[in-house]
Amino acid sequence: MTIELWGNGQTRAFSVHWILHELALPYEKNLIGARTGETQTLAFLALNSQGKVPVLRDGDLIMTESAAIITYLSETYGSEKGLMPELGSALRAQYFQWCFFAMTELDAQSLYIVRKHIDLAHIYGEAPVAVKIAQQTFLKQIKAVEHALDDGRHWILGTQFTGADILLVTALLWGKRSKLILSAKLDAYASRAAIRPAYRAACSASGRQP
Repeated sequence: MTIELWGNGQTRAFSVHWILHELALPYEKNLIGARTGETQTLAFLALNSQGKVPVLRDGDLIMTESAAIITYLSETYGSEKGLMPELGSALRAQYFQWCFFAMTELDAQSLYIVRKHIDLAHIYGEAPVAVKIAQQTFLKQIKAVEHALDDGRHWILGTQFTGADILLVTALLWGKRSKLILSAKLDAYASRAAIRPAYRAACSASGRQP
């Protein structure tokens, strides 16, 4: 069956494009953007009543939420690639820890607040105090990632690149594009991920600038 993905490289769907290329899975791309009206059609709302991307369809399964999709694809198709730690292992617990951290502390609590009140201020209004606090929160919380890398590990769980790295690096690169300065260690970590062939392929496939 053909895997289908809705969402372009300027949305959270980018991380799903990335994992699909890491797994070398063929898929059908529907490069729709957020707030373009394309997510509000009856056909799309039948897939996701929230009217948001990403949406993944794999056979009869329809999924939303990028971290959940990445985990599903890694478990289902990535056993030989090591993108998901073994069931019952400590690394698996840490994988979930970092995925939840990326989506809550870095994305929802920080970066999206900045985006809402700067890039999307015409919709949500200006809120300079909220933006300042969100920026400070991001810079404070990314120190947890830096601390984890202090022992010289290459990826967040050690020697093996996983879906948690995709979510963390996507957030770090989003921060850089929002003019938030990363430390040399975090910049090097993000750069290691951004030179991976799958990252480059995902950028090309999704219409995102590397």
